[in-house]
Amino acid sequence: MTAVFAPGEALGERELMMDLRQMEVIVAVADTGGFTAAARRLHVVQSAVSGTVRALERELGTPLFDRTTHRVALTPAGEAFVPAARATLRAAELTREAVDAVKGQLRGRVTVGTMQGVWAGLHHALAALRTEHPGVVVQLRQAAVADIRQALRDGTVDLAVVALDRQQQRGLTTRLLSREDMVLVASSHRELPGMNPEQEVDLADIARLPMVDFSPGWAIRYAVDRAFRAAGVERGTTFEVNDIVAAAELVRNDLGVCIMPRSIADRFGDLRQHPFRRHAPNWKVMVVRPPGEAPPAVAALLKHIM
Repeated sequence: MTAVFAPGEALGERELMMDLRQMEVIVAVADTGGFTAAARRLHVVQSAVSGTVRALERELGTPLFDRTTHRVALTPAGEAFVPAARATLRAAELTREAVDAVKGQLRGRVTVGTMQGVWAGLHHALAALRTEHPGVVVQLRQAAVADIRQALRDGTVDLAVVALDRQQQRGLTTRLLSREDMVLVASSHRELPGMNPEQEVDLADIARLPMVDFSPGWAIRYAVDRAFRAAGVERGTTFEVNDIVAAAELVRNDLGVCIMPRSIADRFGDLRQHPFRRHAPNWKVMVVRPPGEAPPAVAALLKHIM
């Protein structure tokens, strides 16, 4: 049970009591966008969720959600409440994990952020963690790099295996896992301008070709845009996708060319790879987490990643 007081108030003037379950309900409604969906997540009836929210709003003296026929949205008070509730719930989890670690029974939950295509070794690390510590539950969250970075900052992701540029790394603890140049991927039927006997290409030569790009927010897109800017070359985008397989399928049907890391391109053996003579886009894959000492379950996973 947690007691919360307004600044300057004495214990007897006004006492507000809320428990972790109430916070969990509010966070679930905020995450799912509705009372019915939150009830499904929490495995309770919808009326229990609604009743918990109403009771806490009465205690707080302000609504946490704006309710309309079509949606449920956070009020300004709710926007302030939810991050604090997340932090409290996570602190409670870490407390339990610390006690379990002392007893030699490592348990807990680790939420890992990642992007499509990064570092296949992550799956081996997850498998090794499960073998060593079956009581640790891992949740994998795949998202755009900007969303993962924000999740690391607000505490909804414990660590991430991502590609970040130098500016995006600020305020986070990072360790490099790999650095990789990107290649141009094309169908075996496409004739590429400016190609030399080594099958190398220039950004300027391919700028006018139909381009298959990944969506803004993808680390690959950041790297490709940065390389074209550095080369002083303007280009257009014909197709914009958020899936590696979809990109490869467009290339396979000779609808465009695509720039991607070589390790990803290697998955599509029927497509031709062409390195760049200069200004090759590249990315650095790293393990990233908030600063400070890693909780026991996170530290156990880091051991297998690094």
